[in-house]
Amino acid sequence: MPSRTRLLSLLKHAVFVETVWFGEAVTGRSRVDYGLPHDSKDSFLLDSTDTIASVSADYRAAVDRSHSAIEGMVLDTVLTGHRAGPMPLRWVLLHVLRELAQHCGHADILREQILAERGRRG
Repeated sequence: MPSRTRLLSLLKHAVFVETVWFGEAVTGRSRVDYGLPHDSKDSFLLDSTDTIASVSADYRAAVDRSHSAIEGMVLDTVLTGHRAGPMPLRWVLLHVLRELAQHCGHADILREQILAERGRRG
């Protein structure tokens, strides 16, 4: 089975993260309503229609939806839509920031591996 840790897979997972934490948690709509997989590990899977342009556009759209969903809320607003139970917006913002930072680290490791391989071939 090919690795799920690819640059485009990481970006596709970021779409999932944005949508779950700001869509599901804020609105109460399910992952299925958004066309997302039930299990987060499946959010890394690419399909034949995924391109850099399409997944990038999906991410930009997810971020725009996130911003709209929380517009006017304060950090102590309690969000009740996530299946884990009520949580303050502050916690969700910090969780998403941590998740994105972690995956940026994964992307940096992939970049280093690509550059090292190029250097060996070079």
